[in-house]
Amino acid sequence: MLRIAYFEGLDSAEAERIARKCIWRRVDEHELVVDYDDRSTDVYFIVSGDLRVLIRTPAGKEVILCDLHPGQIFGEMAAIDGAERSANVSALTKSELCIMPSSVFKNVLFSQPAVCEKVLRLLTKRIRDLNARLFERSVLDLRHRLYAELLRLALPRKGHEGQSIISPPPLQHDLAARIGCRREQVNREVQAMIHEGLAEKIRGGLVLLRPATLEQRLTACLEQAG
Repeated sequence: MLRIAYFEGLDSAEAERIARKCIWRRVDEHELVVDYDDRSTDVYFIVSGDLRVLIRTPAGKEVILCDLHPGQIFGEMAAIDGAERSANVSALTKSELCIMPSSVFKNVLFSQPAVCEKVLRLLTKRIRDLNARLFERSVLDLRHRLYAELLRLALPRKGHEGQSIISPPPLQHDLAARIGCRREQVNREVQAMIHEGLAEKIRGGLVLLRPATLEQRLTACLEQAG
């Protein structure tokens, strides 16, 4: 359990006691882990690998909520309130998961204040992120929604001050599913960014050449909308 950030600080005996009540599972790339409307209530801690959380409409349209990485968790809401799963979670890569029954999860929260605080901070951050994305969907046009999503996905590019990079490069249909549009619209906007000198495609990534300019445009658009 000490490999999982949420349990750092626990003494080894307590961590071992909790670990014995969990299931450790390996999943393959593209394997479905949790399905929408499932009645399961386990909590999943990601030991290694990457997973994707999305919602699929009855018509088959997908909306990507987020990607999850080692050290993160999912499934905590169903463990807390017992309701059906609200999203679909699939593995993007081969992954290792620690699966904790809801009863164990709640006992840990009630008995370990440090773990409880970490989970509360996680839930608060997710609410803030969802509020931000909902606001963007309500007030921003497609171009500025794309700017916001690219800025969220990008990391500073090493050796190139003032630039950011998304690596591996985001698939256009994934970006479309994140911001609620068609792939063709994303392609058009990305090409416009490249033509304007705001972005560049390189092997292994999409470079944001002037992320500060994107942030300025996004801020101006939000202020105008407000």
